[in-house]
Amino acid sequence: MGLVKIQKIMSNELAKRTFISRPPEPPHEFLLNDPTDSIFVGITRRFNVPFTWTFNTLTNPHISVVGITGSGKSFFVKTFLIRASYVWKTNAIIVDWAGEYKGWVKQSGGTIVSLGKGDYINLMDLAGMKPLDRSKQIMNSLDILTDIVNFPEQRRLTSEAIEQAYLNAGFILSSAPPPKSESPTLKDVAKLLEEKMQEGTYAYPAELENAIYRLRQFSREGEDYFARKSTIDLDVLISSGLVDIDLSGLPDERFRALAALFLLQTLKEKMRAEGWSSTKGLRAVIVLDEAWKVASDERSDAITIIREGRKYQFGLIVASQNPTDIHEAIFSNVGTNIILKIKFQKFLDYIQGSLNFSQFIRSEITKFGVGQAAIDMAFQTSSQFPSTFVINRIVGEVPLDVYTITLADLLTENEIKDQALTKEYSFEKPFLMSKFVDNNINTDTIDVILAQLDARNRLVDLREFVRILIASKLSKDSVVAFLRSSGISDSLISRAFGLGDMGG
Repeated sequence: MGLVKIQKIMSNELAKRTFISRPPEPPHEFLLNDPTDSIFVGITRRFNVPFTWTFNTLTNPHISVVGITGSGKSFFVKTFLIRASYVWKTNAIIVDWAGEYKGWVKQSGGTIVSLGKGDYINLMDLAGMKPLDRSKQIMNSLDILTDIVNFPEQRRLTSEAIEQAYLNAGFILSSAPPPKSESPTLKDVAKLLEEKMQEGTYAYPAELENAIYRLRQFSREGEDYFARKSTIDLDVLISSGLVDIDLSGLPDERFRALAALFLLQTLKEKMRAEGWSSTKGLRAVIVLDEAWKVASDERSDAITIIREGRKYQFGLIVASQNPTDIHEAIFSNVGTNIILKIKFQKFLDYIQGSLNFSQFIRSEITKFGVGQAAIDMAFQTSSQFPSTFVINRIVGEVPLDVYTITLADLLTENEIKDQALTKEYSFEKPFLMSKFVDNNINTDTIDVILAQLDARNRLVDLREFVRILIASKLSKDSVVAFLRSSGISDSLISRAFGLGDMGG
């Protein structure tokens, strides 16, 4: 009897120590849901429970995904969208900053919209909204993307000109537009301000001139991506299954952000107009990937959708390799956070401060391999267990092809000891291919390079990688441009060329 008692005491103590060193997961009833109304993500590390995601038990259906390049962000997003389509027939619109998803969407039979490469959006399209409401949205976008908020007179002039353009086109500001009515454009707005300037009666011509200049940035010939008749119909796209809005053809971050803000504003209004549905699961998901200008500003409609989306069965997925690009209000309010590998302490500080997970979880995040993740969920009911847990890996619909470039051979002894210094770069195959395309490397050459990397089990050191690129007939300038765009320092690039005897 004494021995049994001692064993019981020891077992209790060991159990306590285990839970201190490795925090427990949520109970299985919170992780394993009805397979006809949930999405399988992976197996939990501690108790090997299949984790299936549903927002029925969560505060909302929104998700943030963070992690370094190559950690599995886009892999998770693709897997989620495919399974949501299977389970709930969910429509998805990807606001694709760098064109990373368009190849996958095309292969999946989805729709590609290439802004700046044949497709246009009229920023003043009403899509069923009242002109006064759209005017306010346009001004809100300009507030976020420019410093017009610091110049009240310029802001007033622009706002009044937008409203006047609608009136001139036959609209009533406070009423919904009649069917098939044609909206004015930013060119019409700029023209109204120019006519006011020509009259010569306005007391502050410099303010008027600057207001015209701001609008001309988005409406001049060759850059009038948002000042022409729309070639896309969001009413159709929002119910078209899988849609990729490719923004990579736009000239810079301002244009991409303006497109993203317009899309969010319009989709938010569609969400409100359609109201609640009795169907299961998600009706639509909007994906913002690396949209830092949109996700980091509290005035963005990303925040509004997060606050209201649940009641309309609209979900928002925000993904970034830099967590500080995502406003803290998003981290604090989304129902699910997917945290892949993160190395930089300031990023970990930011996420941990927002989500309040344990030091154990923080330590695990720094050691993750590709596809391994910590999941943080906000349950509707109060719980006595940690809301953050670890899964072995995200189990996807397709193999996760990852190419890794190591730097160890080129680093000094002190650099090897420097824990903050990146020792390797990992790229998911679609991301690596998109980087090649961005650097004007043609498809045939990309196939040759990937075949060389595949033959080496997708793992090479930087010297060997440079050799492969040079052997594939790339110029030194092209190789250097590619490496720089991938975040590799000039110092390491010089060493790679020097050690590979490829200088000059």
